[in-house]
Amino acid sequence: MVDTVIEARWVIPVEPHGLVLDQHAVALAGDTIADILPIAAARKKYTNAKRIDLSEHALIPGLVNAHTHNPMVLMRGIADDLPLMTWLHEHIWPAEAKVVGTEFVRDGVELAIAEMLRGGTTCCSENYLFPDAQAATYLKHGFRAVVGLPFIEFPTPWAKSRDEYFDKNLAVHDEFLGEALVTTTLAPHAPYTVSNEAFERIRLMSDQLDLPVHIHVHETAQEIDDSKRDHGMRPLARMATLGLVNDHLIAVHMTQLLDSEIAQLAEAGSSVVHCPESNLKLASGFCPAEKLRRAGVNLALGTDGCASNNDLDMFGEMRTAALLAKGVANDASAFDAAFALQAATLNGAKAIGLGERIGSIMPGKQADLVAVRLDALETQPVYQVTSQLVYATGRHQVSDVWIAGRRKLENGVLVCMDVDALRANARAWQARIASAG
Repeated sequence: MVDTVIEARWVIPVEPHGLVLDQHAVALAGDTIADILPIAAARKKYTNAKRIDLSEHALIPGLVNAHTHNPMVLMRGIADDLPLMTWLHEHIWPAEAKVVGTEFVRDGVELAIAEMLRGGTTCCSENYLFPDAQAATYLKHGFRAVVGLPFIEFPTPWAKSRDEYFDKNLAVHDEFLGEALVTTTLAPHAPYTVSNEAFERIRLMSDQLDLPVHIHVHETAQEIDDSKRDHGMRPLARMATLGLVNDHLIAVHMTQLLDSEIAQLAEAGSSVVHCPESNLKLASGFCPAEKLRRAGVNLALGTDGCASNNDLDMFGEMRTAALLAKGVANDASAFDAAFALQAATLNGAKAIGLGERIGSIMPGKQADLVAVRLDALETQPVYQVTSQLVYATGRHQVSDVWIAGRRKLENGVLVCMDVDALRANARAWQARIASAG
């Protein structure tokens, strides 16, 4: 039943770790990877399939952005060069209160999808308001997403009370249950904006619905100090007493970690999402990425939102994460290129509960694939293809993208998305947000 055979100069399956297959083909049967074999063998075996020639390309799994706030792409650059709490309290939250709604979220997600596809990202893990509008927009465009069901201990345009958050979030979960491309997580904002009572309800929902808990944790030194003052313990310890440090936990940022906490995360089977560029820009601190890797913690990568990054470039995150980890660990061998690619693909998929479906090129998995041209002068010559992808390649070299076997980017051109309309819409939102003050 193979219908398409993609022939590539290199196939990097991610599993097994570090493997690079030279002159190989990936055969697709609908939305599924059916076979991986040498090109010559594929031409003999699958004579009637459509053949796609990628003779100057590396074929990799689709990149997984394991933490983002994609509607905030419409706030790109709105409040730069500010510390986290000033950025949040004096700029982001006031702006959101004035403009955020279903329309804002829909239009922001559409712009983000276009940017992600052009950069080789095929799946994201969302953490923002109006999850119903997010999910509907991702489905409309055939983009794979894990949509966070948000909770914060104050009124927002999404909900005004604790009960309303839980009721609306449960309704969204039920509405999209069973969708192939959209799943959900629980997304409490952070320990400093969620009460113990709410955390207990979130843990109960996580247990009953088998949902991950996606949360900002240990993002800044101030967060640690405030938690010790208000709760008599560090945030992770508080979450542990409430039963939330387990294999469902997706802990984002984690710039402030003790060795004992790293061991605790490893033992619990928790995942950490490292957002190096956002952390650097907000001066939040340095995630001890190499320590986490060596301890066996599942370490994924995310961009965070465009209001604090300011892009959705996972190639940039791979490179920054690898270089930063070496400097923090004082070890040039730390966070090597093969691991950087794994963190941006398979580890992200595992963190958000999709490790059995995506994140590597293996028969039986979904055909979420990305082709990257490596014949540009800036990426010649090629000695080690994985190193070239991480240390020298830019997202502009992504040529083709498939999600569940459907081509979403062809020779650098978006399929079924109107670039001019997206640009005009973004500019209209810029004027609207600016006029809102």
